[in-house]
Amino acid sequence: MRVSTANSYDNTVSLLARRQAELAAQQEKIATGKRVQKPSDDPVAATLAETAQNRLSRTQADLRSLETSRSSLQQAESGLAESGELIQKVRDLLVSAGNATFGPSEREDIARQLEGLREQLIGVANLKDNAGRTLFGGLGGAATPFVDLYGPGGNGVQFNGQRGQAAAGSTSLPQTLDGNAIWMRVPQGNGSFAMSLGATNTGSVSTGLGEVTDQAALTGANYSITFADVAGTLQYTVTNTTTSTPVAGHVGVPYASGMTIEFDGQSLQLNGQPAGGDQIDIAPAGKTDIFSVVQDAVNALRDTSANSGAVRTQTLARTMTELDAGHDRVLLARGRAGEWLNRGDSLDTLLEDRGVDLKAEKSRLEDLDLVQGISDFQTQQLGLEAALKSYAQVQRLSLFQVI
Repeated sequence: MRVSTANSYDNTVSLLARRQAELAAQQEKIATGKRVQKPSDDPVAATLAETAQNRLSRTQADLRSLETSRSSLQQAESGLAESGELIQKVRDLLVSAGNATFGPSEREDIARQLEGLREQLIGVANLKDNAGRTLFGGLGGAATPFVDLYGPGGNGVQFNGQRGQAAAGSTSLPQTLDGNAIWMRVPQGNGSFAMSLGATNTGSVSTGLGEVTDQAALTGANYSITFADVAGTLQYTVTNTTTSTPVAGHVGVPYASGMTIEFDGQSLQLNGQPAGGDQIDIAPAGKTDIFSVVQDAVNALRDTSANSGAVRTQTLARTMTELDAGHDRVLLARGRAGEWLNRGDSLDTLLEDRGVDLKAEKSRLEDLDLVQGISDFQTQQLGLEAALKSYAQVQRLSLFQVI
């Protein structure tokens, strides 16, 4: 079979062009440092590299979100620390307010300081982070979660946020805390029942905080303790006002200041001298808020009624206990925020390590080994030069040169 000279030249030129293209492609890989520049270079590696890139993008997004959450939690933790300091200042003022030598002017001065601290507490509860999100708005719902409605016809501080707490995820943290649970859920009285003096009392009778002596015997009913002057002897009677029945053993009992009475699983101490017709009401403990606790103390300090001394003694004792309970809730929330911040540090390390692993995997799949790449380039270059030289020698061969 005879092969024409023209066909042989065409095949050689095509081969040389292909070698030049391969050399140019190898040069481009060295210049970019990438072994896989398009899917056709290595379909499997390209697919796996794209998967690694997608995971890396998600990891980087999680890191950005985590950093935002950590920043918000750090500001919330600082706010809770400030709240704790303010509550401690309130407590110190309440201790000083119990000084029996203080007159109306001293008590008014303390009341004004308490009002200022109350306003600061509301300001802390309405703190926002750098992005303008409320730190204690719960699940959201209001630009200003705590609104002060105190005044004629008002109801104190109202929570306008959405109650609840976002849960921490496997790679995320909550960005806000439930302010309602922190400041608006303070147990009243001793946590089981609370006592209040009758609005028309004229005597100086007051009570301690009381305590539960038998949890199983508690009825959850409302009670009243009434005093009567019978033939010059003060007597008290305990009545279950829920069932409108007197409590056995506590009907017409002679009264003495400092005595402790016990009934239906609860006990309390009576102090001071009541007047006939005075009354003490006992009710199951509900929930109050830290702002109302402070305001109750302010109102008691400004009370000028006939039995203002008894009211002040009763109210300040109760508010001290409720204030301590509110402080405990703030400390609990601060501890939870600290726990989340520690978890954030662990998550940050985890995500950083995951990002490093994904970058390494992506590099392994698509990056070029420069040493190997340069060696291959030199080999291809040497082969092309040899092919060009041989082609030049063959091209000069002709039958006419030997005729």
